[in-house]
Amino acid sequence: MNIVLALLIFSLLVIIHELGHFLLARLNGVEVTEFSVGMGPRIVTVVKTDKGIRVKFFASTMFCENFKYWKGKTKYSIKLLPFGGSCIMLGEDDVVDEDRAFCKKSVYQRMSIVFAGPFFNFVLAFILAIVINAVSGFDKPVVTSVESGMPMDAAGVMPGDEIVKINDTKIVLDREIGSYFIFNPISEGDKYEITLKRGKEKYTVNVEPKLAEILYVSDGFSHGIVEPETKKVTSYRLGFGYGSPRQKGSTIQILKYSLYEVKYWIDTTIKSIGMIFTGKVGKDDIAGPVGIVSTVGDLVNKSSVFGISSVVLSLISFSILLSANLGVMNLLPIPALDGGRLFFQIIEIIRGKPISPEKEGIITMIGFVLLMLLMVFIMFNDIQKLIFK
Repeated sequence: MNIVLALLIFSLLVIIHELGHFLLARLNGVEVTEFSVGMGPRIVTVVKTDKGIRVKFFASTMFCENFKYWKGKTKYSIKLLPFGGSCIMLGEDDVVDEDRAFCKKSVYQRMSIVFAGPFFNFVLAFILAIVINAVSGFDKPVVTSVESGMPMDAAGVMPGDEIVKINDTKIVLDREIGSYFIFNPISEGDKYEITLKRGKEKYTVNVEPKLAEILYVSDGFSHGIVEPETKKVTSYRLGFGYGSPRQKGSTIQILKYSLYEVKYWIDTTIKSIGMIFTGKVGKDDIAGPVGIVSTVGDLVNKSSVFGISSVVLSLISFSILLSANLGVMNLLPIPALDGGRLFFQIIEIIRGKPISPEKEGIITMIGFVLLMLLMVFIMFNDIQKLIFK
């Protein structure tokens, strides 16, 4: 069941992504030769011909390319392997002397077609966020507790105050507080200018973290003992808690917080990628398809005790993360990704002429091979984590 749910989520994200390419291609007069979900051999292919809708099972590539009644028509295919998908356009990877070819369109038309895929992932994330915020409400960054004698207490902060800014970072969602300190760990000598709102009034405090002990209770089973292990940990802290219940609001608030939800996941993805390149995130913190299936299973198991509605909302929330993540990852300037193609098109604008198809093709092929190797590594790593979990 977990695999089926994960495949359904994957399929939704891929279909929406490729739909973005498809719709903008059609809008710009580009011929789409095939729109497919999945990879590998075709299971079923549907084509709208001059003689009506035709369906063929297990159609070969040679048949699709040479069958005279299908020429110039879009083939809609479901393929064997339930990963990925494609929107193949005429003249996308080679030079074709036809007005409806991708390569014959202006650079700005081509950029709009390429960018539409990731953009539609952001749109999907926004729509799903509207569902979550309309049903469950949104998470405002409200202080829930203040420890006596700690910096926030000394500064006069009280439970119920809303954090609106930490240093130069605007805070709108409760989760942004935790994310700020994840990407900017508290250490000795740090100084924080925190802006809060109490009622309709805003005020600012300047605080420095204090070295203090906290009570840490570990999961005894994961540490090889029967009872949980309790110990004191010393760390630099500001001394406040957050994580208030989600609040419901007006339609305008739902739309506003849904936009911030998407922005939050885009920002988090970008910062996480930065941590990978700086070595702050290791291979065990990266997950691929196998890891995502495992995560879906954990979500279902933990939320099922609260009922089917909780399971659905948890999966929708996870899909927001994945959709925003897919949009960002595809915009990276890596050959074989949408971002790589956009990078070539930006160079074309600067140079005043495109890079030769041969050179672009070689670079894209190298990028594709490297991506496949990376996917194999991530999949192996996911399986290894499951075995030794």
